[in-house]
Amino acid sequence: MKLWLPLIGFLTLVAVAIWGLARPADRAVRSAMVGQALPDFTLAPVVPGKPGLSSAHFRDGKPRLLNVFASWCVPCAAEAPQLARLKALGARIDAAAIRDKPEDVRAFLARYGDPFVAIGSDPESALQLSLGSSGVPETFVVDGRGRIVLQHIGDIRDEHLPVIMAALARAK
Repeated sequence: MKLWLPLIGFLTLVAVAIWGLARPADRAVRSAMVGQALPDFTLAPVVPGKPGLSSAHFRDGKPRLLNVFASWCVPCAAEAPQLARLKALGARIDAAAIRDKPEDVRAFLARYGDPFVAIGSDPESALQLSLGSSGVPETFVVDGRGRIVLQHIGDIRDEHLPVIMAALARAK
């Protein structure tokens, strides 16, 4: 019997590995911030002619998106067309520019478009960290009372648009 133990152990290991690889990945993000109010913050404007951002801005009774982005972020550029589509569908989008320079943000918006109502500068990533955001881009659906109802990690792709628009509709 002892002779078969290594083979049984190896076969068990192979079975566990196959099961783990064959099982569909759960891509859902379980954020501790969903259901919570936005933390209090005030961000200065990052570009001329566009207002800065504060937590009070999100308590006006209108649901909106908060997009955490950076001009140096390649996936942020990749999601720009989807943000434009969300805006065309009626989404109000505000943004926090993370560790960015005003001239770089202006160049980014000129190149990829500007779907944002307001953009605040988060030079030390203080807001980003208080949101539990681990990187850029991330987008939060915020209801009209300033509560986070959805956190989308990573760039927004075409298949994410219905989910985000549905969350905005539920946030009213």
